[in-house]
Amino acid sequence: MYIPSSPYLLLLENRIRLARIPFSDRGSRLLLYQDRRFQHTLYVKLAERLTALTPGLSAYRSRPPFIPRLQLVDGNGRPVDFEVTTYPHALVFQTKIGEFRCVFQNAQTLSFGLPNGVASGISFTVVPDLARPDAAGGEFKSVRNCAYSTNGTVILNQFEHNGSGYDVILTAEGDSDTAIMLHIQAGLELSREVLPFRAALSGAEQRWHRWFAAAPEVLEPYRPQYYYAWWVLGNNILSPYGLFRRETVSPSKAHYVGAWQWDNYFHALALRYTDGKLAGDQIRFMLDHQLPDGMIPDAVYDEGTITQLEVPVAAAVTKPPIIAWVAMHVYDQTGDLALLREIYDPLVRWNSWWFGLNDDDADGIVQYSHPFSSGLDDSPLWDAGMPVEAVDLNTYLCIQMQALARMANLLGRAREAQLWRNRADALGRRIIEHFYDPEAQLFWSQYEHRPIKVLTPFSLYPLWTGCMPPQMSEQLVAHLRNPSSFWAQHPLPTVALSDPHHDPQQMWRGPVWININHIFVEALQRTGYGTTAAQLAEATLQLVMGQPDIYEYYHPLTGEPPPKAAPMFGWSAACFIDLAIRMSRGEIG
Repeated sequence: MYIPSSPYLLLLENRIRLARIPFSDRGSRLLLYQDRRFQHTLYVKLAERLTALTPGLSAYRSRPPFIPRLQLVDGNGRPVDFEVTTYPHALVFQTKIGEFRCVFQNAQTLSFGLPNGVASGISFTVVPDLARPDAAGGEFKSVRNCAYSTNGTVILNQFEHNGSGYDVILTAEGDSDTAIMLHIQAGLELSREVLPFRAALSGAEQRWHRWFAAAPEVLEPYRPQYYYAWWVLGNNILSPYGLFRRETVSPSKAHYVGAWQWDNYFHALALRYTDGKLAGDQIRFMLDHQLPDGMIPDAVYDEGTITQLEVPVAAAVTKPPIIAWVAMHVYDQTGDLALLREIYDPLVRWNSWWFGLNDDDADGIVQYSHPFSSGLDDSPLWDAGMPVEAVDLNTYLCIQMQALARMANLLGRAREAQLWRNRADALGRRIIEHFYDPEAQLFWSQYEHRPIKVLTPFSLYPLWTGCMPPQMSEQLVAHLRNPSSFWAQHPLPTVALSDPHHDPQQMWRGPVWININHIFVEALQRTGYGTTAAQLAEATLQLVMGQPDIYEYYHPLTGEPPPKAAPMFGWSAACFIDLAIRMSRGEIG
């Protein structure tokens, strides 16, 4: 049986659960799954929206697989049962006729290594517009195009119309270098190259070994989930295509296809440790699509951008302004002054968009006009209506201007740096004047200048600014550590346990989100509550380590993922990585 030589790949043996987690590769839009209904059958989905084919921003989630049935077969084309062992770089299938293996030859090509000295192959179904078989395989042309071929001696090349599509069987006989490749791409010029399988396998193993070897070491208890988190980030990378001008990390190839603004920035927090350019590109990617008025889209996908939505209200939609904060974290790790020089002016325009076009009553407090712009899509904070003058948004803007002050100073713009410091301090004071409730000892967001008395961690967010008086900070930390509200079995629920709106199963109405915990770790550390910061960081790490996969959000009492939580979730993985590194280095506490 094949066993990889890399210790990182061995550590992650069978961590990819193919029934829900796809086998993919850096940059690839091919997702290989095991069919839950038919245990010995695989299928291939595409991590593409294809909105011209199927209109609707979320329609891709229910689009049928591109290849709905893919099986391993013997020399006569009969399916064989298998037991699969998964690794980041390879799938190993044990069958009664020998061992099949599967790797990515490249981002568009799956390579199936055949058992040595035995006639065998694959069968699959595809529904194309045009089909063209030949002696060594064939090609299909459709909304996406497909070629298949082998470098072995062809035994069977069967090609039958099934009424709606084609059933294909290709078997061959050869040696340990014999492979059948399946190539899928948008372009019409299809590759028929079949690498010797051992070369494809070695290339895949080396690629993933280098990815993991670049990661800083962490404490032993964190290591299994830490390297799985690195796999999640690498597996979620999408290559340049269409509107994508550079590589970007999708939130989850299994669930969210495209690039979202918030997600990109949190991904950069982890990538800064291993690849400064890739980290910086997560920021540059979003600025590639900045609008003339300074706004940055909510999301970008191959065929379009999301800048306006009609539900639940008609308004422009973006994401909270954390880009400057993340950029400074990237700079602190990489020293990449060129990145700051490149993005400074676009960030000034971004900041101006918020203050210039999102303060309808001109009171110096900025509003969300669309709930999705908050990143907290279904939070009860928006139930009363929009726009909302939000505590979290104004906190982000204060943090952003503090980061812009540092950036301007590093770029030799001392006068602008002082301006940003003054504006950040003034907004910090204005947050207290506008939102603080001395009786409740916390901050309430406002709809039509009336407080929205839903208890969420965002009522404590101004702690992060470092602008709060010491007594006020103590009050906020006391709320945070209250076990009846936020300091749950698994802190921090996004609606307090004691609040009647708390629903631990529903996205932002109660579950724990790892990125929010990450922000509070920094807020606590920054304001002198190092012990609490370390406790929250460790509790967050333990929560993520408590499940085999890494999820979008978690139940605050059980630690389990609610049914709708997306798997292999990027920013949860990235924040886990950052916390694991900093805790291992003793930087939190």
